Amino acid sequence: MFTDEEIIHRILDGEDYLYEALIRKYNQRLYRISRSIVHDEDEVEDIMQTAYLNAYLNLAGFKGKSTFATWLTKILINESLLHKKRQSKRSQVSLEKLDSNYNYETPLSSLMNSELKAVLEESIAKLPEKYRLVFVMRELEDMSTNETMDALDLTESNVKVRLNRAKEMLRDVLSGHYKSSDVYDFHLSRCDKIVNRVMAEISSAIDIRDHKRD
Repeated sequence: MFTDEEIIHRILDGEDYLYEALIRKYNQRLYRISRSIVHDEDEVEDIMQTAYLNAYLNLAGFKGKSTFATWLTKILINESLLHKKRQSKRSQVSLEKLDSNYNYETPLSSLMNSELKAVLEESIAKLPEKYRLVFVMRELEDMSTNETMDALDLTESNVKVRLNRAKEMLRDVLSGHYKSSDVYDFHLSRCDKIVNRVMAEISSAIDIRDHKRD
C-alpha cells in the first residue's frame, strides 16, 4: 500500500492514472466538508471536481509542509468559500434562510433510524458555519485537532472551543445513538461519477500539455 507522498511522486513521474486512488480515498472527506459550507449536493460535486483538478495541476508545488490530505482539504475549503461568496452576490436570499429551508434527502442507512438521521443532519445544517465546519471535520471525518488547525488556520484553543460549542448546540440530538459514517454519506455511484469527471479533465489537461510540448 503506497502512501500519499509515494503516489504523488509516481504521478509526477508520469503515472497520472494513480490520481484516481487519491480521489477515491478523499471523496467522502471532501464531500462532507464542502457540504458543511455549501448545501446543494450538485454544487458540492462541482466544487470537489474543481478542487481535485486544481490540486492535480499544482501537484508539483506540494512541498510536504503539511500532509497531502490537509493541503487538499485547504484547496477544497477555499473553493467552497469562493463558490459561496459568488452565490451570495447572485442571490439576495440570506444564508440563514437557506440553512433553515434546505431539505436533506440523503439515502438512509439500515444501521440508523431514518428520523434521527434526518434530525441530526438538519440540526448540523443549522449550526453557524464556523462551528459546523469544525464539527464535521473533527466528529464526522475524525480529523485530528492538528489537521483541523492546519486546514482552517486556527489555534488549538479555537478548534476545541468551536467543537465544544457545536456539541452544546447539538446536545439533545447527540444524546441519541448515531453513526458518524451515516451522516452526509457519499455513495459509490457518486464516487465513481466524481472520479470519471476529474480523470477526464486531467486527460484533457495532459493532452493540452503534450500538444504544447510538440
